[in-house]
Order: sequence, then structure tokens, then C-alpha cells
Amino acid sequence: MWNSSGKQLAQLSGHQGIVISASFSPDGQRILTASNDKTARVWDLSGKQLAQLSGHQDRVNSASFSPDGQRILTASWDNTARVWDLSGKQLAQLTGHQDRVNSASFSPDGQRILTASFDKTARVWRVEGLNQLLTRGCDWLKDYFVSHPEAREKLKVCQKR
Repeated sequence: MWNSSGKQLAQLSGHQGIVISASFSPDGQRILTASNDKTARVWDLSGKQLAQLSGHQDRVNSASFSPDGQRILTASWDNTARVWDLSGKQLAQLTGHQDRVNSASFSPDGQRILTASFDKTARVWRVEGLNQLLTRGCDWLKDYFVSHPEAREKLKVCQKR
């Protein structure tokens, strides 16, 4: 990084392969890098590594923060995109592309993900948090709970939602 006088402010070292992309978090306090060493990494502004996102089986071609800065999206040549928390824990794996995923991005509201692949398709994915998944699951199971007395205790959990 360089300031207006051309003075380097930090160096981010740690990847074992070419760094393919780099970007700032929405608040400008963290940096995200993607590499052909099959990882993405989160850094502070001084160049200290905060997290390593490991799990892809091929190069990570792009990485970006969600609009709220709380999640990270990676696209890999292992035919997947993945969603991570800031500590590097994988939250979701998006599978279905038949070839390398070249890029991925969050929608401005953070509710959808767009992926682009060498398989000549782009795909739109829904992003759901735990509360959304539980609500959808409870809605789907309500009739079952009502018609099966032995499961009525579980209905109480859904009614609290």
C-alpha cells in the first residue's frame, strides 16, 4: 500500500503462491487477499494476518467482503464458491457449477450471491442466516407437528419464532 507521497505503509506476507486479488473491507479496516495457494487471508492495516480461509481444493480466484463486512465470499477453480465468517470458519459451500468459478459477489443488500463460471453460466444464490432457515423449516413442518401429537413439543419451539 502507498500513501500519496509514495511511502509503503504495510506489506502482507504469508501466501505460498501468487496473490490474485486484494480488496478492502467496507469499513476500510481489514484487507482480504486471494491466492493460487488455495487460501484467502484476512489482514489488518499493519499487515498482520487475522485469519486464513482454508478448504478450497484449487486456487482461490477472487475474494470479497459482504456489504456489512461480516462475511467473506470466495470463488475457486475447484468449481465452488464458499462463504466464511471473519475468523475463517466456513459457513456455506455453493456447489453446482461444472467448471471453475471465476468470480463471485454479494448483492448490495447482502441477500444474494452471484457466481460466474467457466461452465458458461452465471448463477444467483440465496443467502440465509440461521433464523431464516429455522423460520422456513418451521413453516414447512407446521402441518406435520399438528397432525402428529408425539411431535407437538417441537411445535412450541417453532411457535416462539
